[in-house]
Amino acid sequence: MTADKRVLAASAAIAVAAGFTPAAEAQTARGALSQTSGAESNFARDRNVSVRQRPHEGYEALGLPVGTFTAFPKVSVTAEHNDNIYGASTNETDDLIWRVQPEVSLISGWSRHSLQGYARATLNRYQDNGSEDTDDYSVGASGRLDVTRSTQITASTDWARLTEPRTSSSTPQASAAPIQYDLASANVGASHEFNRLRVSGRYDLREYDYEDGRTAAGAVIEQDDRDRTIHAVVARADYAVSPATALFVELSRNWREYDLSPPAVALARDSEGTQALVGANFELGALMRGEVGVGYITQEYDDPSFDELEGLGARAQVEWFPTQLTTVSLTGSRTVEDSGIPGSSGYLSTNLGAQVDHELMRNVILTGQVSYGQDEYEGVDRDDDRLNIGVGGTYLLNRYAGVTVAYSYFDQTSGGANGGNDFKVNKLGATLTLQF
Repeated sequence: MTADKRVLAASAAIAVAAGFTPAAEAQTARGALSQTSGAESNFARDRNVSVRQRPHEGYEALGLPVGTFTAFPKVSVTAEHNDNIYGASTNETDDLIWRVQPEVSLISGWSRHSLQGYARATLNRYQDNGSEDTDDYSVGASGRLDVTRSTQITASTDWARLTEPRTSSSTPQASAAPIQYDLASANVGASHEFNRLRVSGRYDLREYDYEDGRTAAGAVIEQDDRDRTIHAVVARADYAVSPATALFVELSRNWREYDLSPPAVALARDSEGTQALVGANFELGALMRGEVGVGYITQEYDDPSFDELEGLGARAQVEWFPTQLTTVSLTGSRTVEDSGIPGSSGYLSTNLGAQVDHELMRNVILTGQVSYGQDEYEGVDRDDDRLNIGVGGTYLLNRYAGVTVAYSYFDQTSGGANGGNDFKVNKLGATLTLQF
């Protein structure tokens, strides 16, 4: 994964471990489902609600009314023990990490259209290794315009100050402090249904701005060569062969433009890529729903010394409901990612994951998850394999407080002449979440 994707994945893992879904998030999820509901739509996929999305009566945040909006404030405090904070192969360093995560969401209560925003922060403090302390922030907004019952326009924008994990293959190990970067993103999309046919399109923009690192001696570790802007356009058509099954064709094109080019850097990193997928979006009664697509991906680089990356492309997300109290989520993807390793243009990243959420009682939720990833690098002899396993449990005390205990195990193996570190990381943490 790229550094940004690793950060997003880590954030998602923390959210899963915490397991305390505020009403704002639950309402957002249910609202998204309702947009495709209704007897007149051939694309409704809302016959069941997952454990995470299901309202838990008596344990949901009430929120604070702000005109026609509702604000949902929340703060989480976590104590986490990490037995290998640097992702080292030998001489591992362990530490106790204190994490505070305040946030607030603002959601409209309109019968048509929707608008919501959020602001959150993640403050990490290491008990014995203060140089690893980080402050991350993010703000964003999204909206939906219901032009007609069959036509919608959506848009969103986000800005975040993020920290690259020490376990990322792209992060410089010599840096005395973690590498931080700014990520600005925006997208706009539209969709329209013609009875059995739905057409949609979207434009995405992402800008990465990395801060330089420094060695313990104060020498600068240049990171400007990683700054880039990514543009992407996606066009898609779904055809409903039945009210429960739709076949789709999706074509996307991306342009990756780096801020620095020769002679400021040795090689040009700019590239253009294409992904073509065909697949199905389905709902099998109240038992299963999801989407699976396979196809072809390619990324062509401006510099002739970089070979084209191409191969099988795939994306899958399936939810299985063996009982009303249990949800099994399966995910998969195969994408082309940019590499931060010298001499490598990028890599093919394959990722598979499974998660089980079980509602033991209305206020007790258990979670288990496992994921596997493999990165195949182009230009250097290196392949990385990752295994992540996690378990957790959340006890909702009342609608204002919840407690979570979670454990995770991460194992990376890196092979080839240019292979990186092989390491393992164990994390055990407890989180108190307060919300209103």
